[in-house]
Amino acid sequence: MAELSSEYWSNRYLQNQDGWDLGQISPPIKEYIDQLENKNIQLLIPGCGNGHEASYLYKNGFIHTNILDFAKPPLEKFLSENPFFPPNQVINDDFFNHIGQYDLIIEQTLFCAIDPKLRANYAKKIHSLLKPNGKLIGLLFNKEFQNGPPFGGNKEEYLTYFSPYFNSIYIENAYNSIKPRKDSEFFIIIQNKKV
Repeated sequence: MAELSSEYWSNRYLQNQDGWDLGQISPPIKEYIDQLENKNIQLLIPGCGNGHEASYLYKNGFIHTNILDFAKPPLEKFLSENPFFPPNQVINDDFFNHIGQYDLIIEQTLFCAIDPKLRANYAKKIHSLLKPNGKLIGLLFNKEFQNGPPFGGNKEEYLTYFSPYFNSIYIENAYNSIKPRKDSEFFIIIQNKKV
């Protein structure tokens, strides 16, 4: 397995090796966002890549949207394509070093991109970044891959990571995935425990 460093991910973007990128907001995430009423919430999209979700959120009034990525090239591209987006809400850092408090964190492609040995740490970090009753929503793969990234998994495995930190865990097949991912991804809504 390649060392999944900032340089590794930067090179993937620079060489246009970003086959995970849909070129638009993922339909299951869009549907969830469209039913949110409070646009004043603090949001984070870690491992945001080209930031299609962030662009959609900000244009629809969610002005407290923050994006974070290990790799600099997609963040630079995002800012050039979205000049209205506040640069101070664009963070180039390792997810595990990030400090903040959020009402909602959107998972799109980070979980499947990190070394699977770090998944328990991911769940713990999400717990620390969410406010009491805050939520992690998004997509996780419902399939295995021979070599990663991406790294897949299954519901039972995911529950072992999230159960210690969250009191409400919804992990079910996404009914509105794009056609190539039909029946291969879960939609998740995971709520933080009250403090």
